[in-house]
Amino acid sequence: MSRKALIVWGGWLGHQPEEVAGLYKGILEKEGFEVEVSDTLDAFADPEKLLGLDLIAPNWTMGQIDGALVKNVLTAVQAGVGIAGTHGGMCDAFRTNVDWQFMTGGQWVAHPGNDGVEYMVNVKHSSSSLLEGIDDFAVKSEQYYMHVDPAVEVLATTRFPNPNVPGPHSPNGAVDMPVVWTKRWGAGRVFYCTLGHQANIIAMPQVTEIMRRGFLWAAEGKAKASAAAFEATAGAYTGMADNIL
Repeated sequence: MSRKALIVWGGWLGHQPEEVAGLYKGILEKEGFEVEVSDTLDAFADPEKLLGLDLIAPNWTMGQIDGALVKNVLTAVQAGVGIAGTHGGMCDAFRTNVDWQFMTGGQWVAHPGNDGVEYMVNVKHSSSSLLEGIDDFAVKSEQYYMHVDPAVEVLATTRFPNPNVPGPHSPNGAVDMPVVWTKRWGAGRVFYCTLGHQANIIAMPQVTEIMRRGFLWAAEGKAKASAAAFEATAGAYTGMADNIL
């Protein structure tokens, strides 16, 4: 049975959500996913359908969303459905909904210098092997300054302040801002990458590979959660049998 993914795109058109959704779709289909692409938040309206997915890939910058739709997504992820996305399409979506921010692990607050800033993405050596083999690389795009959940596992960072872009944040000194992270939401896996202002950034080989791995990692969570639940159930029955004997 093929894995199922849902891509939902919309919101601010400056992020080229339709074009980015097309790139997501291409990555996932090459990995054998059955992919549905929707340009309406009503795609989140059926909780049972969401629970049948392996992956949700949101790409909706800003905008408003009904709380019931967010609850459906959060419930699906908590049950093991993966969620993965990039840039404003996931962590600048629905700014007034703190439940969404709690699940995704962060919220965009600034991009000093706006688009066209040159900066480095530094891949971290951590307990995760998810970005193994990907070297540090340069990007010319928006450099995202995030407010971040301390529970995330950071896989790549960028340095602020950028020497070419001084600002009121500069007196605070150097900070390493997360660029790629993972976290857990119940049984579900959450993957996020700040890169992806427009489709040309997603199309960079390094970013395409990061997202390919992130999509796969997030989607694998459901199968692992199901296997763990099965083992726990089997163990419980074994224990009952032992007690009977």
